Parts: sequence; C-alpha cells; structure tokens
Amino acid sequence: MKGVSEEKFDKIEEIKSQARQVFDELWEMAELSEGEILVVGCSSSEVASRKIGSWSSEEIGKALFETFCEACREKGIYLAAQCCEHLNRAVILEKAAAKSHGLPMVNVVPQLKAGGSFAAAAYHGFSQAVAVEEIKAQAGIDIGDTLIGMHLQAVAVPVRTKVKCIGSAHVVCARTRLKYIGGPRAAYSEKLRG
Repeated sequence: MKGVSEEKFDKIEEIKSQARQVFDELWEMAELSEGEILVVGCSSSEVASRKIGSWSSEEIGKALFETFCEACREKGIYLAAQCCEHLNRAVILEKAAAKSHGLPMVNVVPQLKAGGSFAAAAYHGFSQAVAVEEIKAQAGIDIGDTLIGMHLQAVAVPVRTKVKCIGSAHVVCARTRLKYIGGPRAAYSEKLRG
C-alpha cells in the first residue's frame, strides 16, 4: 500500500528509550493526578525521517504505544492516542476513560493510512478501545508536529524536555493549568492545577 512502510526500523529500542525519557520528564513537571488523561499525537513517518503521512510504520506505532501505555498504567493515568487528519483527529482511548470523563463515543476504527499507526496500535492494544471526537486532556506529547492542542484543556503550558526528538521527529510537550479569572485585585493559588 502506498505510504505504508514495509521496511524494518532499526532503532526501535532507541525510540522507546527516548519516549520513556520524555514521559518521565513531563510526568515530573505536569503533576498529573490519578485518572487524568495524557494525549499523544505521533507521526511514525516523522520518527523515521520521512514527511508526515508518507511512511506509516506499524512497527514504530506499536513500539511507541506500548511504551506510553505501560508508563501511563504505572502512574494510574489514561493514555489517549490522537488519530491523523483522515479521521478528523478523533482520539482512541480505553472505554473506562471515556466513561469516567463523560466523553461521547463514536464509531470508527483507525487504520495505518486512516488514523495512523499510533492510533491503530492503541485501538488494537487497549483492552476496550473506543473512539471519541474530542477530549480535554491535562497533558500532552506531540511527536512529529501532529498538533495536539485541540485536545488539551485550557490553559496549555509548554514543558521543555531534554529530549527534543524521538527518532527524527520533533517533540513538544505540554501540561495544563486552571484559567486565571478576575481583575487586578484577584489572588491565585499556585497549588491548584485543574
């Protein structure tokens, strides 16, 4: 199939290590609570030094999904996988996450070239995978400039990590905080996060 990789990727262990390091750094700064959501957008093409959407790799998608899924389970948070634009950036997550966050489910199954390798790996890797159209996650990891911002709750705050790339893909992380409201006399708590 055009745009789908048939090649073996020789840096799987390296990208898994980079992904875990990015997760660990974000975890330290994001102060996530049990049951909150981490959204990840991932271009396997960009990880493999290709143009986004041109070289979907099942192997890369699965390796990164398994790394993030294990890390999220260890910390008691939910992982959400953003689909590519062919599915209007829907999100794949566990049914328990959709129910606990009151997210209406939709019917779609991501594929390598319609949803992307990371979302397809999530759909097949979760015990009860479902799709939703939008979420408001408390933190996010964007691998390959996939634009996850629409799935972060307001207000997103950039998190700078030491690892700037996974494979060849640029990585951007974010945490969120509560909105500040009120006028010049308002006071704010630094302890509340949302």
